[in-house]
Amino acid sequence: MSRILQSSALALALTAGWVTPVQAAAARQPRVADQLAAMQAQLDRLNARVDTLEGQVVQERARADAAEARTGTAIAEAQAARAEAAKLAAVAAKPAEPPVAVAWKGAPEFTGKDGWSFKPRGRLQVDTGGVDAPGTNTSLGMATELRRAFLGVDGTMPGGIGYRAEIDVANSGVEITDLYLTYKASPKLTLTLGQHKPFWGMEEMTSDLFTSMMERAAFNSAFGYERRVGLSAAYQGKAVLVQGGVFTDNAADLSLDTNNSYSVDGRVVLMPKVGGGQVHLGGSVHYRDFNDAAATTRYRARPFLHTTDVRLVNTGSIAATGETGYGLEAAYINGRFHASAETAWIRPHRPGLTDPSFNGGFAEVGYLLTDDTTAYKNGVYERIRPKAPLGKGGIGAIQTNLRYDWLDLNSGAIVGGRQQVLGASVLWMPTDYVRFIVNYGHLWLNDAAVTANGKRDYQADAFGMRAQFDF
Repeated sequence: MSRILQSSALALALTAGWVTPVQAAAARQPRVADQLAAMQAQLDRLNARVDTLEGQVVQERARADAAEARTGTAIAEAQAARAEAAKLAAVAAKPAEPPVAVAWKGAPEFTGKDGWSFKPRGRLQVDTGGVDAPGTNTSLGMATELRRAFLGVDGTMPGGIGYRAEIDVANSGVEITDLYLTYKASPKLTLTLGQHKPFWGMEEMTSDLFTSMMERAAFNSAFGYERRVGLSAAYQGKAVLVQGGVFTDNAADLSLDTNNSYSVDGRVVLMPKVGGGQVHLGGSVHYRDFNDAAATTRYRARPFLHTTDVRLVNTGSIAATGETGYGLEAAYINGRFHASAETAWIRPHRPGLTDPSFNGGFAEVGYLLTDDTTAYKNGVYERIRPKAPLGKGGIGAIQTNLRYDWLDLNSGAIVGGRQQVLGASVLWMPTDYVRFIVNYGHLWLNDAAVTANGKRDYQADAFGMRAQFDF
């Protein structure tokens, strides 16, 4: 109130001329300075307050960032915990894998860890048949035989090693068939050691479970094709197969001290795809040294069936130091249809004499009457698997085959006879592992070792049936 009175008095004095403007300005100056100082002080307090508030904002932001980081970590940990819980729940829900897996392939196949596997195997073939050759006065009539009764096992071991052990217990005897180890040296190269087949023609290398007739062509048995103990290698490419090995003799014959023979056998097969079908072209070579000064050999064959032991063509014993053989093979497979042809020569080595040469072979066509496919794999015929097997809405697979088979055991001074056969067969495969065969053959014989009514040229008929299953 006093400041107002003073200001009013000063204004009145100025108006009246009692004081000069300079004197008035001098009177106001202290008060303006005081006001500026007060304003500066207030500004300083505001700045300090702003600084304080900014510090508080920074602290709050730091605390918020820390809280957010802790929240993110907690969320990540929660997500990881949920994922781990889900894994544990899945493991708990999934049944534990057994230490050994079991699959069914005609028989149970057991597969363990580290490459172990084990599978029992076997086959049974029962044949009935007979040969009608009037005037021969031999046991060619109807007969029934247990053709084969194989029992064995095969499988694998760690390190790429495989094995097979199999015996034939037919006809009250025991004979080793396959007994060997294999080693998978690479995906395409396999080594085999033990008793197994040397490498002859396509039909001989095809399992007897899958042949189109009850018996293979006559030259296969006549030329002594059988399993032998040896070491071999096989290279399997996409369209080529190369096989070769060194062999001694059949395991059953090695017990003889005089049996020191050895052989070298090889086979090459080309397997291109042509015209939607499978082409097979192959050749084989066989060299055997009997390695015995008193060695002999002979070549002979049964008349289209195995139910008789009589051989109508037979060279008899031939003194020889060894033998050399060659073979050619060809086939074409396309769906239901197949055609095959083979021929082979064998020449015994006779010291000081001319070496004879014997020949045999066959040509065949076949057709599946059902909507099934002729099976071929790795240079041989394989198992036909009916698309509509018996018991599953179908009757299985039915195949018909027609074959011409010849064997010529005449050469120079050796007259073992000629045998020609025109044969036909019908195969019924109700399931993958069961097969029935009916086959008939008409035989022409010339210079036969067994005469008919004193004649060496005559004709005969052979009829047979087979029931077979395997696992």
